[in-house]
Amino acid sequence: MRRWIGLGAGLGLVLALSGGPAWAGDAEAGKKVFNKCKACHDLVAGKNKVGPSLNGLFGRSSGTVEGFKYSDAMKGAGIVWGEDTIDAYLANPKEYIPGNKMVFGGLPKEEDRENVIEYLEEATK
Repeated sequence: MRRWIGLGAGLGLVLALSGGPAWAGDAEAGKKVFNKCKACHDLVAGKNKVGPSLNGLFGRSSGTVEGFKYSDAMKGAGIVWGEDTIDAYLANPKEYIPGNKMVFGGLPKEEDRENVIEYLEEATK
């Protein structure tokens, strides 16, 4: 039994260190989830709506889209958007960055977040 526990822990460590499959999202399913977002966000560079354009999202610092008026909370958050930070934000935007302006309550289902993140990774490059 101990051997299996140690083997499992070792495999988990190898996957974590190698950047192994952290996200198993489905981009097609994520496109459907994004329907909840597209009333406020566009994927076209420079096209801001009620929310900022999400084009170029990954690797961008919070509160930095040209021409969008952010809350002080978002500008001061100092977050670089990546899979983990987007996941945490989408789970509960008001809790992750208190004082931000986004009125959307979040995506409580982990599967929805993984899928929309996969979709955004493909669609926002």
